[in-house]
Amino acid sequence: MHAQRMLLPAAAAAFVLGAPTTAGPVVHPLNFFEGRTESSGTVKIFMKDAYRTRSFGRGRIESDGSLSLVQQVVDEGKPPRERRWRIRQIGSGHYAGTMSEATGPVTIDAVGDRYRFRFKMKGHLSVEQWLAPLAGGMTARNSMTVRKFGMTVGTGDGIVRKFAGS
Repeated sequence: MHAQRMLLPAAAAAFVLGAPTTAGPVVHPLNFFEGRTESSGTVKIFMKDAYRTRSFGRGRIESDGSLSLVQQVVDEGKPPRERRWRIRQIGSGHYAGTMSEATGPVTIDAVGDRYRFRFKMKGHLSVEQWLAPLAGGMTARNSMTVRKFGMTVGTGDGIVRKFAGS
């Protein structure tokens, strides 16, 4: 279950904050990751100790309107690694793209005021992640479930933060 150590920062630092909130301005979800972002959280894998994870991202909007995001990921007890994302809008509230640790496409859908990520990883793992914008437009809460053959084998919780002026 080596691939499971990659899960929380994967979606957590990839995409948020396009949904309307009652406090603060609406930020287009791809633009949220333009500049510098940071995610932090905890991952719990079945029958293993929980561990902390962080990622530091640098994103830019390409000429075609897609988001290109490069993250430095640091999981507790592991060497740092790089993760790359390319996400584009494919319809109203619908996004798709690639992520270097996913084994297929990443899909992202706006559901109410949250975003649902879905993708697969090595080892027959299916990831569903929910990101909920918080008031002020500069942070979001992350909640993740990892399944293997339909059974939950991992969970994660965390926060994603955009650095002001980035």
